[in-house]
Amino acid sequence: MPQDITLKITDRNGQLHEVLAPTDMNLNIMELIRMYELAEEGTVGVCGGMAMCASCQCYVLNDKISLERNSDEEAMLWEAYHVKDNSRLGCQIPITEDLDGLEIEIAPEQ
Repeated sequence: MPQDITLKITDRNGQLHEVLAPTDMNLNIMELIRMYELAEEGTVGVCGGMAMCASCQCYVLNDKISLERNSDEEAMLWEAYHVKDNSRLGCQIPITEDLDGLEIEIAPEQ
């Protein structure tokens, strides 16, 4: 039976938010950030989650997910600003039960 998981997301102002994320709606991290309005409207998910803008870039702060990126994600981050070793695109991280306890920080605007 699917369950909600808890994630900790630090917004661009440095404020920490503990949010519940459903695992049965096929959402990703970018959509969750938008759902909870954790970034100014129009500044996250500009491309609609197609890995074409890096507006949903975030920093993974713990080891709940791999830092390995797919080729589209790698190409987009190659051209983005504020990229770190722990950068991922939120649109490329599907919400699954394995992410329970994930801690991320939303990267500064491009």
